[in-house]
Amino acid sequence: MSKVVEERAESTSVDFGQALGALLRTYLDGARDVVSELPGGPRGFQVMSIAAGSSCTNQARIAESLGLDRTVMTYLVDDLEQAGLVERRPDPADRRARQVVLTKEGRQAFGAASRRIEAVERAVLGGLSEEDAATFRSLLMRVVTAGPVDATVEPCEGPPPAC
Repeated sequence: MSKVVEERAESTSVDFGQALGALLRTYLDGARDVVSELPGGPRGFQVMSIAAGSSCTNQARIAESLGLDRTVMTYLVDDLEQAGLVERRPDPADRRARQVVLTKEGRQAFGAASRRIEAVERAVLGGLSEEDAATFRSLLMRVVTAGPVDATVEPCEGPPPAC
Protein backbone atom coordinates (compact mmCIF):
# COMPACT_ATOMS: atom_id res chain seq x y z
CA MET A 1 0.00 0.00 0.00
CA SER A 2 1.34 3.44 -0.84
CA LYS A 3 2.13 5.95 1.89
CA VAL A 4 -0.74 8.24 0.81
CA VAL A 5 -3.26 5.37 0.94
CA GLU A 6 -1.95 4.27 4.36
CA GLU A 7 -2.24 7.82 5.73
CA ARG A 8 -5.77 8.12 4.35
CA ALA A 9 -6.74 4.76 5.90
CA GLU A 10 -5.34 5.87 9.28
CA SER A 11 -7.15 9.20 9.13
CA THR A 12 -10.51 7.52 8.46
CA SER A 13 -10.20 4.68 10.99
CA VAL A 14 -12.18 6.76 13.53
CA ASP A 15 -15.61 7.75 12.32
CA PHE A 16 -16.85 11.32 12.33
CA GLY A 17 -19.04 10.87 15.42
CA GLN A 18 -16.23 9.27 17.41
CA ALA A 19 -13.87 12.10 16.49
CA LEU A 20 -16.42 14.77 17.45
CA GLY A 21 -17.17 12.95 20.70
CA ALA A 22 -13.48 12.66 21.61
CA LEU A 23 -12.93 16.35 20.85
CA LEU A 24 -15.96 17.38 22.90
CA ARG A 25 -15.00 15.20 25.87
CA THR A 26 -11.49 16.63 25.88
CA TYR A 27 -12.81 20.18 25.69
CA LEU A 28 -15.44 19.62 28.41
CA ASP A 29 -12.92 18.00 30.77
CA GLY A 30 -10.72 21.08 30.49
CA ALA A 31 -13.65 23.49 30.64
CA ARG A 32 -15.03 21.86 33.80
CA ASP A 33 -11.67 22.35 35.47
CA VAL A 34 -11.33 26.04 34.61
CA VAL A 35 -14.90 27.21 35.25
CA SER A 36 -15.77 25.01 38.22
CA GLU A 37 -16.24 28.09 40.42
CA LEU A 38 -19.14 29.27 38.24
CA PRO A 39 -22.57 27.92 39.14
CA GLY A 40 -23.31 25.25 36.56
CA GLY A 41 -19.69 25.04 35.39
CA PRO A 42 -19.50 24.97 31.57
CA ARG A 43 -23.29 25.35 31.23
CA GLY A 44 -23.21 28.42 33.44
CA PHE A 45 -20.38 29.78 31.34
CA GLN A 46 -22.42 29.22 28.16
CA VAL A 47 -25.39 31.09 29.62
CA MET A 48 -23.09 33.95 30.63
CA SER A 49 -21.51 33.92 27.17
CA ILE A 50 -24.88 34.36 25.48
CA ALA A 51 -25.88 37.04 27.99
CA ALA A 52 -22.60 38.86 27.30
CA GLY A 53 -22.72 38.76 23.55
CA SER A 54 -26.27 38.58 22.26
CA SER A 55 -29.01 41.11 21.73
CA CYS A 56 -31.50 38.44 22.76
CA THR A 57 -30.93 37.16 26.25
CA ASN A 58 -34.45 35.89 26.78
CA GLN A 59 -34.19 33.01 29.25
CA ALA A 60 -36.39 30.67 27.21
CA ARG A 61 -34.46 31.37 24.00
CA ILE A 62 -31.13 30.77 25.75
CA ALA A 63 -32.44 27.42 27.01
CA GLU A 64 -33.59 26.55 23.50
CA SER A 65 -30.26 27.49 21.91
CA LEU A 66 -28.32 25.43 24.47
CA GLY A 67 -30.69 22.48 24.26
CA LEU A 68 -31.58 22.78 27.95
CA ASP A 69 -34.91 21.90 29.48
CA ARG A 70 -36.62 25.06 30.74
CA THR A 71 -36.68 23.69 34.30
CA VAL A 72 -32.93 23.04 34.22
CA MET A 73 -32.43 26.53 32.80
CA THR A 74 -34.48 28.06 35.61
CA TYR A 75 -32.37 26.38 38.29
CA LEU A 76 -29.17 27.33 36.48
CA VAL A 77 -30.16 30.99 36.22
CA ASP A 78 -31.34 30.91 39.85
CA ASP A 79 -27.85 29.75 40.88
CA LEU A 80 -26.11 32.37 38.69
CA GLU A 81 -28.41 35.05 40.11
CA GLN A 82 -27.81 33.98 43.72
CA ALA A 83 -24.05 34.22 43.03
CA GLY A 84 -24.57 37.82 41.87
CA LEU A 85 -23.40 37.07 38.31
CA VAL A 86 -26.66 37.70 36.43
CA GLU A 87 -29.99 39.34 36.98
CA ARG A 88 -33.36 38.80 35.38
CA ARG A 89 -35.16 41.71 33.76
CA PRO A 90 -38.48 41.88 31.94
CA ASP A 91 -37.97 41.29 28.21
CA PRO A 92 -39.10 44.42 26.33
CA ALA A 93 -40.25 42.22 23.42
CA ASP A 94 -42.40 40.05 25.72
CA ARG A 95 -43.15 41.34 29.23
CA ARG A 96 -44.06 37.78 30.34
CA ALA A 97 -40.51 36.61 29.58
CA ARG A 98 -37.27 37.44 31.37
CA GLN A 99 -33.93 38.48 29.99
CA VAL A 100 -30.74 37.23 31.61
CA VAL A 101 -28.28 40.10 31.97
CA LEU A 102 -24.75 40.02 33.36
CA THR A 103 -24.09 42.11 36.45
CA LYS A 104 -20.86 44.06 36.90
CA GLU A 105 -19.49 41.11 38.90
CA GLY A 106 -20.77 38.77 36.20
CA ARG A 107 -18.91 40.68 33.46
CA GLN A 108 -15.71 40.46 35.48
CA ALA A 109 -16.17 36.75 36.23
CA PHE A 110 -17.07 36.07 32.59
CA GLY A 111 -13.96 37.91 31.34
CA ALA A 112 -11.68 35.89 33.62
CA ALA A 113 -13.44 32.62 32.75
CA SER A 114 -13.22 33.45 29.02
CA ARG A 115 -9.45 33.78 29.24
CA ARG A 116 -9.24 30.39 30.96
CA ILE A 117 -11.57 28.83 28.35
CA GLU A 118 -9.35 30.25 25.57
CA ALA A 119 -6.41 28.43 27.16
CA VAL A 120 -8.42 25.19 27.13
CA GLU A 121 -9.25 25.73 23.45
CA ARG A 122 -5.56 26.30 22.66
CA ALA A 123 -4.66 23.10 24.52
CA VAL A 124 -7.37 21.06 22.76
CA LEU A 125 -6.18 22.32 19.37
CA GLY A 126 -2.53 22.21 20.44
CA GLY A 127 -1.67 19.62 17.81
CA LEU A 128 -2.57 22.12 15.08
CA SER A 129 -0.61 25.10 13.86
CA GLU A 130 -2.08 28.53 14.70
CA GLU A 131 -3.23 28.79 11.10
CA ASP A 132 -4.87 25.35 11.11
CA ALA A 133 -6.53 26.06 14.46
CA ALA A 134 -7.96 29.30 13.06
CA THR A 135 -9.15 27.44 9.95
CA PHE A 136 -10.75 24.75 12.12
CA ARG A 137 -12.61 27.36 14.20
CA SER A 138 -13.73 29.16 11.04
CA LEU A 139 -14.99 25.95 9.43
CA LEU A 140 -16.73 24.91 12.63
CA MET A 141 -18.57 28.24 12.77
CA ARG A 142 -19.55 27.87 9.11
CA VAL A 143 -20.98 24.40 9.77
CA VAL A 144 -22.86 25.66 12.82
CA THR A 145 -24.35 28.71 11.11
CA ALA A 146 -24.92 27.34 7.60
CA GLY A 147 -26.00 23.77 8.18
CA PRO A 148 -28.64 21.86 10.09
CA VAL A 149 -26.89 22.63 13.39
CA ASP A 150 -28.30 25.70 15.10
CA ALA A 151 -26.26 27.21 17.91
CA THR A 152 -27.23 30.80 17.27
CA VAL A 153 -29.41 32.98 19.43
CA GLU A 154 -31.87 34.87 17.28
CA PRO A 155 -32.85 38.45 18.01
CA CYS A 156 -35.90 38.71 20.25
CA GLU A 157 -38.91 39.42 18.10
CA GLY A 158 -41.61 38.18 20.39
CA PRO A 159 -42.46 35.30 22.66
CA PRO A 160 -40.49 32.09 22.23
CA PRO A 161 -42.23 29.14 20.62
CA ALA A 162 -44.38 27.12 23.06
CA CYS A 163 -42.94 23.84 24.24
